[in-house]
Amino acid sequence: MEIIKINDLSFSYPKKRNVLTNISLSVSSGEFIVILGGTGCGKTTFLKLLKPEISPVGEISGLIKFKGVDIDKLDKRESACEIGFVMQNPEMQIVTDKVKNELAFGLENMGTNPAEIRRRVAEVANFFGINSWYGKNTSELSGGQKQILNLASVIVMQPKLLILDEPTSHLDPIAASEFIALLKRLNDELGITIIISEHRLEEVFPIADRAVVMENGRILFCDTPRKVCDKLRDINNEQMLLALPSAARIYNGLNIKTECPLTIKEGIKFITDNYKNDILELKKPEIFLNKKEIVVELKNVYFKYDKQVPDVLSGVNLKVYKGEILTILGGNGAGKTTTLNIISGKNRPYSGKVLIDGKNIRSYKYDELYQNNIALLPQNPQIVFLKTTVMADFYMACKAMKYSDEESENLIADISERLDITQLLVCHPYDLSGGEQQKAAIAKLLLLKPKILLFDEPTKAIDAYSKIKLSNIFHQLKKDGITIINVSHDIEFSALNSDRCAFFFDGEIVSIDSPDKFFSNNSFYTTGASMISRFRYKNVVTCEDVVKLCELNGLKSKND
Repeated sequence: MEIIKINDLSFSYPKKRNVLTNISLSVSSGEFIVILGGTGCGKTTFLKLLKPEISPVGEISGLIKFKGVDIDKLDKRESACEIGFVMQNPEMQIVTDKVKNELAFGLENMGTNPAEIRRRVAEVANFFGINSWYGKNTSELSGGQKQILNLASVIVMQPKLLILDEPTSHLDPIAASEFIALLKRLNDELGITIIISEHRLEEVFPIADRAVVMENGRILFCDTPRKVCDKLRDINNEQMLLALPSAARIYNGLNIKTECPLTIKEGIKFITDNYKNDILELKKPEIFLNKKEIVVELKNVYFKYDKQVPDVLSGVNLKVYKGEILTILGGNGAGKTTTLNIISGKNRPYSGKVLIDGKNIRSYKYDELYQNNIALLPQNPQIVFLKTTVMADFYMACKAMKYSDEESENLIADISERLDITQLLVCHPYDLSGGEQQKAAIAKLLLLKPKILLFDEPTKAIDAYSKIKLSNIFHQLKKDGITIINVSHDIEFSALNSDRCAFFFDGEIVSIDSPDKFFSNNSFYTTGASMISRFRYKNVVTCEDVVKLCELNGLKSKND
């Protein structure tokens, strides 16, 4: 039975070109659909148009039907209950102060009988494993817990259709895997139709019934995940190929005709069945660290947000060297963002020292600390913007740095081109997609020409192709002697763009090493390429490395 029918859907925001053009799609009840596409391709707009309460304002044409009824004529109660929506940012959807209140909120607004509310809330809390934190304040939850709560608060309404807009972008790898596993259970056990957009496809892509590839507001392909991989390979769509799971990317990097692997298990079988393993390791240049110049040092740092709560940082010790790219990884709530805030001077420890270029951070004046010195990109890029257009914001930053008009114009043009955001300069920052906001915020920081750049989840919500551009910028900044401290949940990006990786746990750094040693010895905080290749090859953490080793080893003969 058809639950969603979309025919010739086009949409444009006021005074903007079409964001969606002639979209047609039919979704059967119980299907699991994953939508992928580059940053700004129209995924979020498309999903919001399927939920009347949050449908964007603009010019729309075409038809959307839910269970045979035009979506704009759908009963409001039916829409609220039967079409669930989970947003990208866990913070944006929570409306009450207590977990138990959040679970009951939607049902109470629908006037549901109190006895039924209690029963349905209890049932959902058990299903999602919320029992142990049922009585907590929502402000106390980790990012992963908040997103599970958002999902549970939607499921308690018993929706027929569940729409999710990049729901794992704020989650660490383990929390993301657990969240996707919950979605599969909801689809398999309750038959809920799921439409999800994602950039992190490792877990979600193989379990989908169909994959919809979007490009420039249009549907490029709609087919089974395996067939979509083959079609993208046939047309050599580099941007989309880079977004695929590790097994598929390794397959695409090798010139061999066989069934495309999608999962880690299938990837292991693919290289085991087809390639020798005489050569076990690639020779890689040693990473040089300028240990004579320490630009950031934390000495036994302790921090808590309130006297009545436990420490967030418990004796953190860290040295960061000039021109180094250091990535800090760890679970939600481990203290990574707090560490960046301490380094930037936004928060002050109650014990320990923070040294910037060997000088105590308390000795810096405000202007001295931030003028051509330290710049921080927060998790929420909207905080960075103050003006009504991106261009106005950029000029404001240039004015603060006292650049000449000509220098400002040239710098804005150069950075905008490098990040591929020139077309966004005339837009209001809040009209941009999450990924577009992220790229624009990064550009604004680069205008400040800092010596130390602090990034809190810089790749959040941006596509694989945009990550390559960001990667190039990282390495150019490194060549210029700029130090980068990057907090990230993006394992793949971290493996490719770090001199060292540090693991945060229980308020302190418990491990720090080169990416090869760090990721090849982890079981969960590691790359898909490492999981696929570790039983055959040594110290391999990227898909490119696996492809090189397979090519060096060569194909197996029939006698092997």
